[in-house]
Amino acid sequence: MTVTEPFVRLGKIVATHGLGGWLKLNAFNPETHALSEGTEVLLERAPHRSAHRLEGSRRHQRQFIVKLSGIDSIDDAESYVGSTLAVAESALEPLETRQYYHYQVVGFEVCHVNGNRIGILLSTMPTPGGELYVVQGDDAKEHLIPAVREIIECVDFNARRVTVNPPEGLLDL
Repeated sequence: MTVTEPFVRLGKIVATHGLGGWLKLNAFNPETHALSEGTEVLLERAPHRSAHRLEGSRRHQRQFIVKLSGIDSIDDAESYVGSTLAVAESALEPLETRQYYHYQVVGFEVCHVNGNRIGILLSTMPTPGGELYVVQGDDAKEHLIPAVREIIECVDFNARRVTVNPPEGLLDL
């Protein structure tokens, strides 16, 4: 992996684990399968980036415990707390037709099924109840829209548009 190829953030390093350089990762998607041994990962905490090979990982409650090449002690590991862990886009699992990764719609226009523009999808926010789309409204208001089939009507990659059918009152919160 080179640091110039597209990469996808998988989570944030939140703590060290033990004395041997292991790190605790809060994964943005706790169901990810992209953290297999041998995977090349990128750690980033502005302005620093460093590439590592994943030597081991295991689930621990809603977190992952990961061991990365070149990080062999708690002292080494402490300097990476607060970093974002990313993998090359090519390391992600292939998806079925009509499926997409949430990060792929960041920057898309968001419109109501009635045709009214709501705003721009700025980011996604993982929550215990599911993923939320953070939409910056044209009125400067931030909207949190659950990324569920009952609300997301259509994702048009060609038009870079997400069409939503929110329950009444959701956009007023």
